[in-house]
Amino acid sequence: MRDFRKLEIWKNGISLVKQVYALADKFPKEEKYGLKSQMTRAAVSIPSNIAEGCSRNSEIEFKRFLEIALGSLFEVETQLIISQELQLLDGSDIKSVIELLNTEAKMINSLISKIKNS
Repeated sequence: MRDFRKLEIWKNGISLVKQVYALADKFPKEEKYGLKSQMTRAAVSIPSNIAEGCSRNSEIEFKRFLEIALGSLFEVETQLIISQELQLLDGSDIKSVIELLNTEAKMINSLISKIKNS
């Protein structure tokens, strides 16, 4: 069993959650149960799935949870783009979060590849 607290991808995931929540707080009140809720839940899912995968005994299961985390990451990116298209956020608001999402995606993909090749 791995200690998820020591993984940089988990630490970055926690940073992502904080940044996504900060952005979501800029949404109007009527988005509380819509896009805001969906986006924050997807963001929370990223480090949560990394942590859950660490509890698994096989590399195959760990890889599967990393893939789920990656899917949640792409979901957050899509929701940020939608938020920009709906003019709930502007490009300058989401730029740094998108960059962090891209870094996190590369790190997760790298770990998935490492597991596949081991």
